[in-house]
Amino acid sequence: MSRVDATMDPRQGSKRLRLALIGGRGIPACYGGYETLMEELAPRLVQHGFDVTVYCRSHYTPRGLREHRGVRLVVLPTLRTKHLDTPVHTLLACLHAARAGYDAAIVVNAANALFLPILRVGRIPAALHVDGMERHRAKWGRFGRSVYRASEWLACRVADRLITDAEVIRELYLARHRTESVMIPYGSDLEPPTGSETLDHLGLEPGRYLLYVSRFEPENNPHRVVEAYRVATPGVPLVMLGDAPYADEFIRGFRREEEGVFYPGAIYGDGYRQLQSRSLAYVHATDVGGTHPALVEAMGYGNCVLVHDTPENREVAGDAALYFDAREPASLAALMQRVATDPGLVADLRAKAAARARERYSWDRVSADYVELVKALASSGGG
Repeated sequence: MSRVDATMDPRQGSKRLRLALIGGRGIPACYGGYETLMEELAPRLVQHGFDVTVYCRSHYTPRGLREHRGVRLVVLPTLRTKHLDTPVHTLLACLHAARAGYDAAIVVNAANALFLPILRVGRIPAALHVDGMERHRAKWGRFGRSVYRASEWLACRVADRLITDAEVIRELYLARHRTESVMIPYGSDLEPPTGSETLDHLGLEPGRYLLYVSRFEPENNPHRVVEAYRVATPGVPLVMLGDAPYADEFIRGFRREEEGVFYPGAIYGDGYRQLQSRSLAYVHATDVGGTHPALVEAMGYGNCVLVHDTPENREVAGDAALYFDAREPASLAALMQRVATDPGLVADLRAKAAARARERYSWDRVSADYVELVKALASSGGG
């Protein structure tokens, strides 16, 4: 018997649907794309009438925090190593969730497919968000890539539904695994910033700096962005916003004290919104993945965006960006010089980016798609 009528609005039914979000580091967001998704999506699902729980890792969550923006937090430990951080925490989270009687679960990261049978034992239907082709990330060695290759195959067999965040990734899973997925991107419409202290602290002027946002990992090309800036000498600073655990040696290879390049670390909340909304241009250099939150957020703020030319990135930015090849830093250097000296071009790209973000990447639209997905999962039951 199904647990709930899939057409029933949770706010009007006799019970609120109970949803678990599993597999990320938790909220408040302090890491990457999955955490941004949970930070923005979970409170909106609460507003839609769901009872939402996010499973969080103890070393990412402020001590004693058990609720955030109306969302319940379950904080569990893990082993803080490159290869065990995610699987150990997801294992514990699924064991906890299986006993908690949720109506549905959304699990992120294809590598977590291994743990979905635990939820099935608890009769909890689960959708797995597989993101992009994680096994192509340079940080994984042969073993890690093998795990992700097997996880992609397993995901198509144990998940009740698959979620992809770009049409390119949806088509890839369909072609490679003959498996349909629900394509739901990220939203772009963040709140406007309320202050300017982050810019003041860094000594930045609005509209007079270039911004890069990503984890400092090889496939995100931070080293090539810095190399391009050194060639371009555009006359405005470059803010390299981000960091990465377990990547100290890689980061030491390109980071050094030099004039014009700022490394403030990872910044979230209003400080992040200040930097995103007031830059001259945003540089997006990722090689791997589907829809990247930082790119759609930059577009949502009406940024001029300089984008590494991949099918996934072009799907997001369309004709609202200037494109470069991250493997050839000189191509990015030329664009940095161009936007620093052509305000008319920058204004035109800003308008195009904002319009495209409004049309395609609304958190209201994203959350509505997730509402329908969760209701369909809950109506299917588990087991």
